Amino acid sequence: MRRTDKIRGFPGRAHSLDSDSESSHVKWKRTTVVTVRLRDSVALGSDGQVTFGNTILKADAVKLRRLADGRVLAGFAGATADAFALLERFDAKLRDYPNNLPRAATELAKEWRTDRVLRRLEAMLIAVDAKHTFLISGTGDVIQPSDGVLAIGSGGPYALAAAKALLRNTSLSAKEIVQQALAIASEIDIYTNSQIHIEELSCTP
Repeated sequence: MRRTDKIRGFPGRAHSLDSDSESSHVKWKRTTVVTVRLRDSVALGSDGQVTFGNTILKADAVKLRRLADGRVLAGFAGATADAFALLERFDAKLRDYPNNLPRAATELAKEWRTDRVLRRLEAMLIAVDAKHTFLISGTGDVIQPSDGVLAIGSGGPYALAAAKALLRNTSLSAKEIVQQALAIASEIDIYTNSQIHIEELSCTP
């Protein structure tokens, strides 16, 4: 098994997290966000479905954001208001530590874990730039995968498995792998739809 690098407090086993790894009352698992880093690019994608209970409220939500003047991509799984609150804090950390995604991610995770208001927020973030891929959680974890593949949400395990298989057995680009992985997840996970949004960054100097 390839090792997952750990920055803070996570035992480096899985590249895909959903609410079952936390507590049963957490509501932010109903989506899929996946990233793939390959050769000269990194792609981040998500589905567009927003649910409340068993009801679909929106089919074409955009769960990805470009931050730091477009140099950082962030994708979220979680309650929309909570995710936007976290994205604002993350954007502020990126301004505090320009061109230093690892430091910004670590500082956000630290604040998220200790702040009385922030730690109530139900969300997770994947953040990528030209050099780094991180998963950031409210338990103080900042996880960096060794193979550049991460996924979160209820469809995360399906997208992760599909992305890894495509990465090892095809010559598809990072964006194409993300597209196919999300499409496969949407065929399995009822909380993931086929309205796919993808952003991409160049990793060339």
